[in-house]
Amino acid sequence: MKKKILAMLLAAAMILTLAACAGTEPTSEAGTTAANSDNAKTYTVGVCQLVQHEALDAATQGFVDALTEELGDSVKIDVQNASGDTVNCGTIVNGFVSQGVDLIMANATPALTAAVSATSNIPILGTSITAYGVALDMDDFDGTVGGNVSGTSDLADLQAQADMILEWFPEAKTVGLLFCSAEANSRYQVDEVTKALTAKGITCEEFAFTDSNDVASVTQNAADSCDVIYIPTDNTAAANSEAIANVLLPAGVPAICGEEGICKGCGVATLSISYYDLGVTTGKMAAKILRGESDISQMPIEYAEATPKYSPSVCQQLGITPLDGYEAIAD
Repeated sequence: MKKKILAMLLAAAMILTLAACAGTEPTSEAGTTAANSDNAKTYTVGVCQLVQHEALDAATQGFVDALTEELGDSVKIDVQNASGDTVNCGTIVNGFVSQGVDLIMANATPALTAAVSATSNIPILGTSITAYGVALDMDDFDGTVGGNVSGTSDLADLQAQADMILEWFPEAKTVGLLFCSAEANSRYQVDEVTKALTAKGITCEEFAFTDSNDVASVTQNAADSCDVIYIPTDNTAAANSEAIANVLLPAGVPAICGEEGICKGCGVATLSISYYDLGVTTGKMAAKILRGESDISQMPIEYAEATPKYSPSVCQQLGITPLDGYEAIAD
């Protein structure tokens, strides 16, 4: 019996010795494991897009493509659409905060303001935002928001857009400004274009719809009263460009638009950025933040270069000859 017990103790001792040796493999193995663990760090990014339309869709796609290219399988991107409802924006971003995402991308102003209200800790990147100072009610905006917010802007040169109206329609006397009264960035653009046009002796009249339900009726009023319509980068207008076209084109009233997606649907010409490229820029900013290469509080808002374009189909329907120096928008 004693021999049997002694044998069992010796066997147990050998097992413990082997286990100890297994736990003290060369440090290079342990270092490799740590490195692999570090490389395998994963990130979760939440995207809140206000509404589905061509411009915002392109910005989100550019963001996803760029961030995926930068971080590969180490990033999980949760894209959610608020269907044009600002309340839904709040619900979506609060969900992201509860999940503890590493970064929020807010596509359009209501998504940005909802995200800012939801968290002061999680990095927030906006895109498709026309004026950050206006969107965030900052009187002293100097190009950098600070705190946990930065992003990209879709603002094109508004003086140049105003000049474009008279370049295409030099005989115009009255310009109607068609926009959604609920969008602060639209109001900003309308005010700036109005200043530029009135300085040239042009009469400006505002025609504001509150949501999709009164787009057609308000557009009809504008068409009945004005020679030319100006439509800023406005999400409600973008989501209802077909309804606007159904009024303006039969009436023979042209529109100059703030961005390509709206112009493609109902306008003659635009000075527009590429929203896909804007999203790509935002995605690259996100990668730098997540990797710890950039401090979001010190990242200035980035802008895209605008290109003058025209809509061949709308010009054809209205019998307008495109001007030189404008690029055709692909159908």
